Amino acid sequence: MASVPSLASTVQQRLAEGLSAALPEAGSADPLLRRSDRADFQANGILALAKQLKGNPRELATKVVDGIPANDVLKEIEVSGPGFLNITITDEAIIKTLAARAADDRLGVPYGEHAGTTVIDYAQPNVAKEMHVGHLRSAVIGAAMVEILEFTGEKVVRRHHIGDWGTQFGMLIQYLIEHPHELDHKSEEEVSGEEAMSNLNRLYKSSRALFDSDEEFKTRARARVVDLQAGDEQTRALWQRFVDESKIYFYSVFDKLDMDINDPDVVGESGYNDMLVETCRILEESGVAVRSNGALCVFFDDVKGPDGNPTPLIVQKSDGGFGYAATDLSAIRDRVQNLKATTLLYVVDARQSLHFKMVFETARRAGWLNDEVKAVQLAFGTVLGKDGKPFKTREGETVRLVDLLDEAVDRATAVVREKAEKVGLTESEIVENGQYVGIGAVKYADLSTSAARDYKFDLDQMVSLNGDTSVYLQYAYARIKSIFGKAGELTPVAHPELELAPAERALGLHLDQFGETLAEVAEEYAPHKLAAYLYQLASLYTTFYDQCPVIKPEPPKEIAENRLFLCDLTARTLHQGLALLGIRTPERL
Repeated sequence: MASVPSLASTVQQRLAEGLSAALPEAGSADPLLRRSDRADFQANGILALAKQLKGNPRELATKVVDGIPANDVLKEIEVSGPGFLNITITDEAIIKTLAARAADDRLGVPYGEHAGTTVIDYAQPNVAKEMHVGHLRSAVIGAAMVEILEFTGEKVVRRHHIGDWGTQFGMLIQYLIEHPHELDHKSEEEVSGEEAMSNLNRLYKSSRALFDSDEEFKTRARARVVDLQAGDEQTRALWQRFVDESKIYFYSVFDKLDMDINDPDVVGESGYNDMLVETCRILEESGVAVRSNGALCVFFDDVKGPDGNPTPLIVQKSDGGFGYAATDLSAIRDRVQNLKATTLLYVVDARQSLHFKMVFETARRAGWLNDEVKAVQLAFGTVLGKDGKPFKTREGETVRLVDLLDEAVDRATAVVREKAEKVGLTESEIVENGQYVGIGAVKYADLSTSAARDYKFDLDQMVSLNGDTSVYLQYAYARIKSIFGKAGELTPVAHPELELAPAERALGLHLDQFGETLAEVAEEYAPHKLAAYLYQLASLYTTFYDQCPVIKPEPPKEIAENRLFLCDLTARTLHQGLALLGIRTPERL
């Protein structure tokens, strides 16, 4: 199906035609159209134009209005103030446009004009380490951006840059060699994520204690790092066991988060080992990086330490070891040259912003990034407790992600259970909906805050039926579905000939903005704008539901059909919008 032009773009076009008819000397001036609370839209482009043409803005505005040919979209244009245009559109245009949206599987949302290939780096846990609340945002924001970008026609390659390399593996592998049964499983059956993680936790703590207390073990562990880096077969095989055991655990957590993570997309730090030497050689030979005290460094005019001296990006240490920068730069080379990326999107904690700024600038100097290929950090803030401080347990430990998700599902299940009898839900529906509501609540709380800001993790607030929560949106969807259960013979039919009530118009105009909102969200990597759009949609629907009876008291047939049509399009828009945020919409709640 073809995409459906929004009402705003149609009005914009009509105004532009009026402008060039009335003022040919103005060329293709922008009417500067926006939504308004005085009318449906307001255009204030004539003020700037009058300045340019040295004319009286009110006179020009009147001339433009007279120059617009009669049409079925614009109902009334009023010149107000110093030369604003207040524009009201016809009810017919609203319903006709919405009917065209409803006839399309994609709700008339166009594909992006300049689709390319985005490699998105998100959800990056560490091997042999527990996932904590700090891992939540990268996963949730990244997964939403994957869905949104794919929906707008972008080719998306997922990358999970897991921490699976480094000196701690010497300690872990050496301990496993000396205690070979530490990672054995209790039974032949499928291992739970919980069992895998408790194995890894126990082994990590034991090996750390030994490393800190036994000098001889420390020496053996350090020698083991060298074997690992040299590709020694036995060492690599044991390293792989840690990676595999960790994946059992990761996947169980992502499964709880209702996220799809596939093996080929998990390319950790180790995936770029074979490129590190060459990356350093290219940077050094091209003069992008220079040797300083034996280390290979890249310097920047605007990055200085507290002492006022330049702080370099260290690509290779003086002892020959490679830092994160070498891996990150090799990943950029791989993503640009092999995956043919046009955009590299990194969903990474804001505290790493300086590191990525330096890495991206280095890649630009090396020619891997340029006008055709850009890298962007979608930086996110910290998850805070209710007290507004970084989220910790009472003992001061970081909070395990699994515990948080389980608690959210428990709370949500209690909320669902309270209303279950009224709707007649079975026990299995209560359990399933509890998961969808609980996980949806956690995701929405994260996504409805601008990524760059910190947000408070408050489960009471998250699973509340009132306010800006996913539960409120999920209930709005379920409420619409229940209307269809009561509609009997009545079916949704658009009736452009009808006059609309104010609540119908407000809902209709907002439904029409879905495509424009998505374009902006994709362009700015701003999922919180989609969350805000959906919350407003649910609020406008609530007002419509209160003011415009659909089934009881029974309105005339055409009005009932048209209202049912608005209900249907609202439900589809909520369902599609929440799906893009990774949130499910149960049919009955």
